[in-house]
Amino acid sequence: MITTDARLERILQEGHFLLSSGLHSRHYLQVALLLQDPVETAAICAELAERFRHLNVEAVVGPAIGAIVPAYEVARALWARSLWTERVVGQMTLRRSFALRPGERVLVVEDVITTGGSVREVVRAVEAAGGVVVGIGALVDRTSASEAWDVPFSAVLTIRAEAFPPSVCPLCRRGVRLDKPGSRSA
Repeated sequence: MITTDARLERILQEGHFLLSSGLHSRHYLQVALLLQDPVETAAICAELAERFRHLNVEAVVGPAIGAIVPAYEVARALWARSLWTERVVGQMTLRRSFALRPGERVLVVEDVITTGGSVREVVRAVEAAGGVVVGIGALVDRTSASEAWDVPFSAVLTIRAEAFPPSVCPLCRRGVRLDKPGSRSA
């Protein structure tokens, strides 16, 4: 098994990036580089799943596109269903005939959490569909401050990486070219 530091090193890119949150950062975590290896993906997702096994999760839901694979692998490790949300007219929703049973116990899984915005949107979609969010997990937590979640939270990897609103971004001020590697801006 590869060490946590080596996993982080492999996916951490440096430059000037537009994050899906709209913030700018010197660091981008390209989790897709980790997810291209099925054995490693299964191992890291099983590690995350173990942290929530005691919650009797019935379904795992992640936002498309980045969390589809992690949500599936975590669900597989927990013997739960796997679903994902998509944006429809700017709002995260369950599509493709996905449905939750009233009171179904749901773990929300994200690939990378920066501001927690997508996770909050998924939580709202799950609750609107009748599910009960019992935990939130991430492969990588890059928040600058611990998010206050109402349910148990855990991330496999943690990095403290500064992110800036575009109006105060020091890289913009220096004229450094902006990269848009995320799926929302592809």
